[in-house]
Amino acid sequence: MEYRKLGKNGLTVSALGLGCMGLSYGYGEPVEKAAGIDLIRKAVDWGINFFDTAEVYGPYINEELVGEALAPYRDKVVIATKFGFKIDPITRQLNGLDSRPEHIREVAEHSLKRLKTDRIDLFYQHRVDQSVPIEDVAGTVGDLVKEGKVKYFGLSEASAKTIRRAHSVFPVSVLQSEYSLWTRTPEKDLFPTLEELGIGFVPFSPLGRGFLTGTIDSQTVFTENDTRSHSPRFTTQAREANQAIVHFLQKVADARQATPAQIALAWLLAQKPWIAPIPGTTKLHRLKENIGVVAFKLTAEEEKEISVLSSQIPIVGERYPQSLERLVDR
Repeated sequence: MEYRKLGKNGLTVSALGLGCMGLSYGYGEPVEKAAGIDLIRKAVDWGINFFDTAEVYGPYINEELVGEALAPYRDKVVIATKFGFKIDPITRQLNGLDSRPEHIREVAEHSLKRLKTDRIDLFYQHRVDQSVPIEDVAGTVGDLVKEGKVKYFGLSEASAKTIRRAHSVFPVSVLQSEYSLWTRTPEKDLFPTLEELGIGFVPFSPLGRGFLTGTIDSQTVFTENDTRSHSPRFTTQAREANQAIVHFLQKVADARQATPAQIALAWLLAQKPWIAPIPGTTKLHRLKENIGVVAFKLTAEEEKEISVLSSQIPIVGERYPQSLERLVDR
């Protein structure tokens, strides 16, 4: 496994992390607990030390799963979790954003218990709460760092302006946002700021929520509890139109005796040395396939060709339904 530094504050992670959300939430029925634990522990055995979760995944059950799975390896791994949503205590439904300082502290205490740990390695604000100054958020996480309950501060789906404001109060080590061959806005909107300030980048959905693997087409049926069933980019018509980028990836993969997923991940890893994607999976063979990309290098010519040709393929559909799109900081 290759390791990368994220930010200037000492955070070092495996070049490929594991997004754990899908084991419990977001893509249909959760996996059996034993299977989830086995997959996470196999990831550790195969060199991954970077694991991503959040209180809202479930809610709560994903943190509990990750905490139990990683307890025997706690000092060898980096666990990232997130704060920033209101969760109804009765229904466990999400009810807007809440990054008030007192709520951040409350979430931290509960997450520490669920994760069976005495510190959160990387604590992200899950979405920017416009009702709370980002300076107050950064200051609160900074206090948690000083208290030893958190090690590093991160933001998710934040704009360059917000990143700068937060970073002026307490160092932001990592930004997490969606980035892949079919979502490339961070290159223009965020990369210059991250490079200037020395902040690492963690792309979520680096395989386009599974679409870039080539296993999804216009005939695929999503269950109601699969978030893709509500996504404009995953309507039947959008999936049919977006097969163009899958066909392109398959052509490149065939030439390199790889899979479309490996090409998509290899391209991401080639963009910057301070990028560490977190593809998720529920299947051991997919985990092994993803990890195989670390030893798979694109030449500079291949990387450039993929960048140019893929950018010429129009992508149909917005990333999120309108209700979620409005939570993205602009």
